Amino acid sequence: MGDAAGIGPELCLRVMASPAVTTACRPVVFGNTALLRRVAAVCGVPLEATCITAAQFAATGLPPGGSSVVVDVDGLDADAVQPGRVQAACGAAAARYVELAVRAAQSGTVQAIVTAPLHKEALQRADVPYAGHTEMLAALTGTSTYCMMMASAEINVCLATTHIALAEVPARLTPSRVLEVIRLADDAMRRMGVGQPRLTVCGLNPHAGEHGLFGDEEARIIQPAVDKARALGFRVSDPLPPDTAFIPAQRRQTDAYVVMYHDQGLIPFKMLAFETGVNVTLGLPVVRTSVDHGTAFDIAWKGQASAASMTQAIQTALHLAPGCGV
Repeated sequence: MGDAAGIGPELCLRVMASPAVTTACRPVVFGNTALLRRVAAVCGVPLEATCITAAQFAATGLPPGGSSVVVDVDGLDADAVQPGRVQAACGAAAARYVELAVRAAQSGTVQAIVTAPLHKEALQRADVPYAGHTEMLAALTGTSTYCMMMASAEINVCLATTHIALAEVPARLTPSRVLEVIRLADDAMRRMGVGQPRLTVCGLNPHAGEHGLFGDEEARIIQPAVDKARALGFRVSDPLPPDTAFIPAQRRQTDAYVVMYHDQGLIPFKMLAFETGVNVTLGLPVVRTSVDHGTAFDIAWKGQASAASMTQAIQTALHLAPGCGV
C-alpha cells in the first residue's frame, strides 16, 4: 500500500476497482483496512475487496474465490494518519507491508510484488535502515547483485547507483559494478522479448571525460567494463557523452541504457514516460515492479491520483512473473 499519508491507498483502491486489472490478475493488497476505508470515503472510490487479517493470511493463505484481497497488517492507527504529512508511523507501517509481501512472494502465495510509493523521510523517522524499496527488497531477499531499472515503451534505463549523494557516485563505481548492471540489463531485455539487446552506456563526466580532460572514470572504470562485456558477447556501446546519449537517433538504436547515477537516467526517463513508466528491481529472486513516481503528498486523499503508472506496473509484473504472461 505504500505510505498511508500519500496517494498509495487511493492507487490501491483504483486498481482493485479496475476491470482491466481484476480480469488479468487477483490483486492482493498488504496494507491497512481501516485506512483504505477512510480514503475510500473521502475520495469516492469504493473498497471492492475481501478483507482478512494478517494472522488469517498466515494461517490459511488467500481466501477462495477470485475477488481482490486486502491483508490487514497490524500497527497503524488509521484515525491518527494525517494525509500529506511525513509521519514515522506511516514509514514503519510501509516497511511492514513490504516485508509481508516479500514473504508471500518467496512462499509462492503471490506471483509478483507491485509497490505503491513510500516516503524516504518517513522511513528514516521510523529508523528503517534503508533508503527505499530497492535496498529493502535486496536485504529481505538476501540479494547482493541487483539494480534499479526504469522501464517503458519509450525508454529503458538501468542504474549503476541509485539513492546516494552525487558526491558519492565516483567512489561507488567499479568495473565489476558496471558489468553487473550490463548483465542485468541484458537479461531483463531478453525476458521482455528482445532477442539481442542493444545497450547504450553513459559516461559519468561531461563529454564522457573528453579523453581525461574532465575526469578519468570513463577510461579507468567504465570502458574496462564495456570491454569485458563485449568479450562476453554483450552488444554494448562505448561510454557516450550523457548530453547526447538520449537524442532520438541514439534512442532508436538502444533497447536499454546503463547510466551511472540517478538523475542521469531519471530525468530523460520521466520526460519521456512519466505517466507510463515502471520501476523494476532486477536481480531479485522475486518479481518486483513499482510506480515511477512518489507519494504526491500535495494531492493525497483528494481523489485526484492517476493509477496509470500503477496499472502499467501490474501489467509489467504479469509479463515478468513465471506463469503469469499476458
